[in-house]
Amino acid sequence: MRSTGLFDLQVNGYAGVDFNSATLTPDALDHALHAMMCSGVTACLPTLITAPEYVLTARLAALDQAVANSRLGPVMVPGYHLEGPFLNPTPGYAGCHPAAAMVEPDPAMMGRLMKDLRRPILLLTLAPERDGALPLIAWARSNGIVTAMGHTAADIDCVVRAAEAGLSLSTHLGNALPQPQPKFLNPMMAQLAEDRLHASFIADGIHIPPAALKVLLRAKGLGRSILVTDATAAAAAPPGLYDFAGMRIEHAADGSVREPGSTVLAGSALCLDRAVRNIVAWGFASPSEAIGMASATPTSLFDIELPTSAVEWDATLRPVKVSAGGVQILRP
Repeated sequence: MRSTGLFDLQVNGYAGVDFNSATLTPDALDHALHAMMCSGVTACLPTLITAPEYVLTARLAALDQAVANSRLGPVMVPGYHLEGPFLNPTPGYAGCHPAAAMVEPDPAMMGRLMKDLRRPILLLTLAPERDGALPLIAWARSNGIVTAMGHTAADIDCVVRAAEAGLSLSTHLGNALPQPQPKFLNPMMAQLAEDRLHASFIADGIHIPPAALKVLLRAKGLGRSILVTDATAAAAAPPGLYDFAGMRIEHAADGSVREPGSTVLAGSALCLDRAVRNIVAWGFASPSEAIGMASATPTSLFDIELPTSAVEWDATLRPVKVSAGGVQILRP
């Protein structure tokens, strides 16, 4: 089976490398991107999470420089995903993000963060209930930035207003929700009900139980559903301790990733080809549908042109040959 390459919209790190590090090097980035390419991913949005503005500035500068000076960065990284700092700081909604660093949505801050970047921020995840969110969504739309909602307590009226302003995606729908929630009037149901929103899902069987994911995919529809990893440095790496945006995280033997001693998930160790295989193995989609959820569907959200890419899959849905922008990887 042959397809275009996969496009991961949410990847915080990979193969022992933290993309949120202000000391990220081109060699380290190339190591991570090569490992990612082995999983069929030919494009990704390195994702930076909530931090104070001066920290985000330093992290973006390091990431941008690493992309520009690496071998695979110019091929695989069209831009970046900023997840925060305009999120809901309430416990449960904040997840592993540092709530103290969360601020009100601010176009001026976005302008400062982007002004020296060679590659753009292409995706911004925010909480649309925060003061100033709707003007920021409109500003982002006019500047070619796709906006998503996540780490949010938005009700249905807020979701509708955000979609009308131009927001088009739910980030890792089903996660970053404190428990318990009202049975029907909750942020997840509100986002499922808004047909103008696509939704991304972390299909590792840990973030969302498979039976629940089956229901969410049916409600959103496969054509509006996107597979992402929310990967950290623990992805494509053995169990153990890793760095993530100034935190220490633990990749446990069961595949979960948390801060040591915490019950809160801190990203994942998921590889995107594994997510594709999971969706097929659980009976939720055909191979071509699952691959489309990780390739054509995420690409359709952006007005960008990615390098020509191709993946050849074996009978077990494992990539055996991956190419993009003149780079080719063969797996044994």
